[in-house]
Amino acid sequence: MDSARNKCVLLTGGAGYVGSHTIIPLIESGYEVVVLDNLSNACKGDNGQNPIPITQVEKLVNKQVIFYDVDLLDYNSLSKVFDKHLFCCVIHFAGLKAVGESCINPLTYYRVNVSGSINLFQVMKEHNVKQLVFSSSSTVYGEPQFLPITESHPVGQNLLNGYAKSKYYIEGILQDLCNSDKEWFVIILRYFNPVGAHPSGTLGEDPTGVPNNLMPYVAQVAIGNRPYLNVFGNDYNTIDGTGVRDYLHVMDLVDGHVSALKKILNSDEHGAVAINLGTGKGYSVLQVIEMFSQISGRKIDFHIVDRRSGDCASSYCDASFAKKYLGWEAKRTLKEMCEDTWRWQSLYPQGFSTKK
Repeated sequence: MDSARNKCVLLTGGAGYVGSHTIIPLIESGYEVVVLDNLSNACKGDNGQNPIPITQVEKLVNKQVIFYDVDLLDYNSLSKVFDKHLFCCVIHFAGLKAVGESCINPLTYYRVNVSGSINLFQVMKEHNVKQLVFSSSSTVYGEPQFLPITESHPVGQNLLNGYAKSKYYIEGILQDLCNSDKEWFVIILRYFNPVGAHPSGTLGEDPTGVPNNLMPYVAQVAIGNRPYLNVFGNDYNTIDGTGVRDYLHVMDLVDGHVSALKKILNSDEHGAVAINLGTGKGYSVLQVIEMFSQISGRKIDFHIVDRRSGDCASSYCDASFAKKYLGWEAKRTLKEMCEDTWRWQSLYPQGFSTKK
C-alpha cells in the first residue's frame, strides 16, 4: 500500500452521532481523519464553521478535523474529495436511519441510502480504495427466528421497514462487489442499539426534531423538554410486555469500528465479513426508563400506546464472533449508558444549540 495512504481514513456521515464519536479514538490511534457529511441530521456550525459535533471533537482531541459538506448523491463533489486525499479505508456511516419514517417514505430511504452508497462504492473503485467498514444494522435480521441472534441468522426475510431493507440491499451490493473483484475487503458491522455519550458530557446524540430512538427521548423527558414518553405496546411476549433491545454504549461501538479498521489494514484477507456488535443482553423499554429515572433522580412520565409499525418484540445478539475475529467486546453497562447520556443532557439541555 502507498505509504501516504496508511493513516488517512474517510468517514461518511462523520458529523452524526456514531460518526462524530468515532473520530476520537481514530485520532488517538494516530489516524488522519477526513469527515464528509451533508448535515441532514447534524447540528450545523455558525458562519461557515465546522458542524458543532466536529468542533466539539476538535476540542477533545486538540486537533483540527478536515470536513467537507458533501452529499453522497453528488457524484462529482464526492469524487473531488477523493482527488484531494489518499484514503487507506472508508468507514461508511452516512444514511437515513429512522425506522418509522422509512415506512412512510421508503423511496427517500432507497434513494439516499442505496443510491448514495452505490455512488460511494463507484468513486472508491475509481480511486482504487477497496477497503471499507460499513455501518449496517441488526434490522437486516428481520423478525428474529431465534435468540440470541448470530451472524448465521437468516437476513432479508420478512424485513419490517424500509430502513432495514436499505441496509440489506447495501450488504448485498457489497457482497456482489467483493465477489466480482477479489481486491476488496469489507467488514459489515451489524450493530444493535447505540446509546450513551462521550464521558466528558460534551458530545452526545442530538437528534433533529423529535427523537426516533428511546434513550434520547427518555433524556429529553427527564430534563423537562418533553412532557412524557410514548411506550409503543405493552403486550409483547417479553419480561414486562414492552420491547426488548440490545443497547450498546456508543463508546464501545466506536471501539468496534477501530478494531474493524485495524483488522482490515493489518490483514491480507479479502471478501465481505459480517459481524454483530452488541452486548448480548436485552433490556426492556420499562427497564431502561427505570434505570434512567434512578440515575437522573427524575420521574419519567410515560403513556402506553399501540404498537409501532415495523417493531419486533425482542432483539439481542450473540457477539462472540466479534470477540473471536476482532478481539472486541462491549464493556459498559446499562447504568453507564444512562449516566453518560444524563451527563450530556444535563450539560446541554437543548442539545448543541445550548448557549455556553
